[in-house]
Amino acid sequence: MDLIIRQARLKDGAPLMDVGVEGGVIRAVTEHLPAFAPREIQAGGRVLVPGLVEAHLHLEKALIKDRAPNRSGTLQEAIAVTAKLKPTFSEEDIYERARKALTWLVRNGATHLRAHGEFDPSQGFTGFKVSLALKKEFRHCIDIQVCAFPQEGILKAPGTEAMMHEAMRMGADVCGGIPYNDTDPQEHIDLVFRIAKEYGKDIDFHQDFADDADNLSIEYLARKTIAEGYEGRVCVGHLTALGAVPPDRLKDIAKLIADAGISVMCLPATDMHLGGRRDACNVRRTLTPVRALRDAGVNVCLASNNIRNAFTPYNNGDLMEIGMLAVAACHLGGADDVVTVLPMLTTNSARALNLKNYGLAEGCNADMVLLDTFSVADAVIDQPCKLCVIKNGRVVVERKVIEHCEFF
Repeated sequence: MDLIIRQARLKDGAPLMDVGVEGGVIRAVTEHLPAFAPREIQAGGRVLVPGLVEAHLHLEKALIKDRAPNRSGTLQEAIAVTAKLKPTFSEEDIYERARKALTWLVRNGATHLRAHGEFDPSQGFTGFKVSLALKKEFRHCIDIQVCAFPQEGILKAPGTEAMMHEAMRMGADVCGGIPYNDTDPQEHIDLVFRIAKEYGKDIDFHQDFADDADNLSIEYLARKTIAEGYEGRVCVGHLTALGAVPPDRLKDIAKLIADAGISVMCLPATDMHLGGRRDACNVRRTLTPVRALRDAGVNVCLASNNIRNAFTPYNNGDLMEIGMLAVAACHLGGADDVVTVLPMLTTNSARALNLKNYGLAEGCNADMVLLDTFSVADAVIDQPCKLCVIKNGRVVVERKVIEHCEFF
């Protein structure tokens, strides 16, 4: 073995396990591994989880909150001030900020990322190219999927459709879309499907990002997904408008989403910051209905969306903080609910991104995080230190446990 983690807690109430790694792959998961390795880590009963999966993030817009503050806190102003800034971004500027954000993610246990690389006729492929370059540079510590994302719309921004095809040829892993920010949401959805099918790519939409449910296109998208045979290959982020749908109709829509195999990514930091700004009292959470979707069998994930910009003027690149925010905001603090949160940062997100060989079983890629907590059920609410981050069987982040404190 190249690496062995001794006495790790994989499940509450189960024996502690040794995890042996060779060639970047988990080769053994057993109570007492009769082998040796040049590097052995003593977990001492602490929790070992698969690498965290950041399923939805905009790298090129990270760390710009002070350049163009969003004074009103609304989505409309966030889009407007960012659109004015984007043409001023140089590749060097984006690279420096995105690289810093990636460092934060890795330090906090993320081993996989889907980055939405933006482009449009006004800024060209500047941010998108940087995302592709960082994918190569950081491959030793985080796997990055780059989604071709037309933030300013396709139909209303002449030239963007041709750029979508060019992005596919440049190496995009996923075909993105944003129906609510275009002149015809259904035509936008149809166009994205045509492009994705032409290049054999999965699809990821920014979907129905609004406080009210007046202009939903999620039902059209779900039926389109089934008609195109794309079940399990489509993700949507935000979907906040679904939270305004009455319970009876919500039940039907949730079933349709589940039947279509669409994964839903709740983005609580951004959505709570921007949503409900026009509510004078009893201000809404403006989140997608996580519990209802989960209970209907929908694959629900949690993700960050942004790090310190007009859409989200905070965030430290720590998915565990996003999970803790969701515990309170989505009413996931009950005993039966809190245990469903960690999978929304790990296995659910891995399923959404169609990751292969992910997990803590023999034969899986050795992407793991050792947490300074002794309870899997409390892994999110404990907000533990990430003691070791392991990527492809190699320790890329390591911290020491402080065993002694003096109180005065």
